[in-house]
Amino acid sequence: MLVEYLQTSLRHAHYEILEEDKSFYGEIPGFQGVYANAPTLEECHKQLKEVLEEWVLFRIYKNLPLPQIDGIEIKIRKVA
Repeated sequence: MLVEYLQTSLRHAHYEILEEDKSFYGEIPGFQGVYANAPTLEECHKQLKEVLEEWVLFRIYKNLPLPQIDGIEIKIRKVA
């Protein structure tokens, strides 16, 4: 489920070329703070994937909700 969530989230990523330095900027709408900037599109995608993974793990650790995406919802349950 987690892998599917990450892959689906990355499919919603938007990339653009920044005029100032011609680097690539990527973000995932609805995932506040998940963004990357790199000299190539490939590196930007790789960094965005790493940021997304860390962001999801952090939110799970802190018991924070994760956004639903394409019908995929990850609920955090407390275990005794």
